[in-house]
Amino acid sequence: MDSDHVALPSGVHLLIDLWGATRLDDVEAVRAALLDAVTATGAQLIDYRLHHFSPGGGVTAIALLATSHLSLHTWPEHGYCAVDVFTCGPCDPHAVLPVLRAAFEPERVEVVTQRRGVRDAETTHAD
Repeated sequence: MDSDHVALPSGVHLLIDLWGATRLDDVEAVRAALLDAVTATGAQLIDYRLHHFSPGGGVTAIALLATSHLSLHTWPEHGYCAVDVFTCGPCDPHAVLPVLRAAFEPERVEVVTQRRGVRDAETTHAD
C-alpha cells in the first residue's frame, strides 16, 4: 500500500476481560463505571440500561452511543467482567481502561483490539 492509499476503519472494537475484579455485584458501581467510561471515550450517550440478575448476582449494562455501544457483563462469583466497546469517529475506546481499573480494581486486564470495516479510502462500490 503506497502513501496515497489509506485504510480507514469504520470503527475500533475492544474486547476487554477483567479478572480478579471487585464490586461486580454492585449495580451502582457498574452504572457509574458504564457512564464514566462513556464520558472518557468522548462519545455521545443516547440511552443506557442495566439488569441485576439477583442480589449478589451479576449485572449486565449497555450504553447505546451515537457512535455505537459499550457494554459490561459481570460474573461476581468468578471475579470476571467482560466489556465490549465499539466506537467510530473521533472517540477513544482505549480511554475506558483507566476507568475500569479504578472502578473494579482487577488483578489482570486483557484487551483485544479489532479494527472494524477496514476499507480502502480510494475504493468505492456501487451495486
